[in-house]
Amino acid sequence: MSEWDNVKLSGITTKIGSGATPRGGANSYKDYGISLIRSQNVLDFQFTTSGLAFIDQEQADGLSNVEVEENDVLLNITGESVARCCIVPDFVLPARVNQHVSIIRLDPQLADYKFIFYQLQYLKDELLMQSEIGATRRALTKGMIEDLDIDLPALLEQKAITAVLASLDDKIDLLHRQNKTLETLAQTLFRHWFIDGAEDDWEERSLYDAIDLVGGGTPKTSVESYWNGDIYWLSGGDIASNHKSFVVSSEKSITEVGLNNSSAKLLPKHSTVISARGTVGKYCILAEPMTFSQSNYGIKPKFEGCFFFTYLLIDYSVTALQSAAYGSVFDTITTRTFKNHIIDIPPVAEIYKFEEEVAPYFQRMELNQKQIRTLEKLRDTLLPKLMSGEVRVRLRQQN
Repeated sequence: MSEWDNVKLSGITTKIGSGATPRGGANSYKDYGISLIRSQNVLDFQFTTSGLAFIDQEQADGLSNVEVEENDVLLNITGESVARCCIVPDFVLPARVNQHVSIIRLDPQLADYKFIFYQLQYLKDELLMQSEIGATRRALTKGMIEDLDIDLPALLEQKAITAVLASLDDKIDLLHRQNKTLETLAQTLFRHWFIDGAEDDWEERSLYDAIDLVGGGTPKTSVESYWNGDIYWLSGGDIASNHKSFVVSSEKSITEVGLNNSSAKLLPKHSTVISARGTVGKYCILAEPMTFSQSNYGIKPKFEGCFFFTYLLIDYSVTALQSAAYGSVFDTITTRTFKNHIIDIPPVAEIYKFEEEVAPYFQRMELNQKQIRTLEKLRDTLLPKLMSGEVRVRLRQQN
């Protein structure tokens, strides 16, 4: 690494800057138009269209100085998501950013944009520490970003390092896209069987009566023997970050003693968990038996073994559940929310036939999600070694 240069980020960029929110805030957003990228769209390693806002051409012209271009690196600079970073995807362009997101545009003669993206991931802890300096709310200033020290190898080596990490991210992205396709196919099949194909004589009942609803719990955090065990324990954050997919692990875990001395419940594999407070209506399906906090509900099938039908039933009903929750004072899903939502239930035999047909979609999704987790661990292990120069990439000899 001794031959790597140490440079300031400002010395290898052509632009570092954040945007603004058009006058009128969220009330001024459009149903379609030019993308307005906000901090919620910028995740670590990936961009999400969830909650993507749109503005019209006149609003965009007012933000012409923060137009996003191909290969720009996006960095969140305020709030709880500070230091999250991704590369803007082509499909979201044309686009602008608001004041919570910074555009980092590299000089391609000096630095590879993907290499700097991975460097920012490597330097995330440093960015988080800087964001806590001199403010009550986490924030990164333009000056902090410009003064960031970057260890920079020659451009050819940058691209070689990037190729190793990007190959893993490309595989991860492909598996995510496969799972989205499989999810869409499963949803379409559910709608074909139970919505479009609904019969007049099907039984009408509440959603609450069609599922087995389970409350969660949290062992006392002051008792060390209750925590860091072998049993996964889901928080709302775990559920939100795995929304509409299989969750294979959790940030925290509890022990058997913690489970037995709290109101926490152990759900079987393939159960559904849905967030009931805060960001209500986020939901996921378990790849392993797990427990969960009291801010969420566990959902088991009323019809024995029909976990995937139950998950898709929640998926279909979630908009109604969210609407009821947002209409309350505290934005909370309660048992009453489930009881007030009325659905038509087909004959049991139809449910079992559907479960058999849809199961292969979810089995493939589960395998993909576990492979994603393995690839992410490999990438996260390699990234600091490559970015620090501890592991070097052999360069091909030029003819």
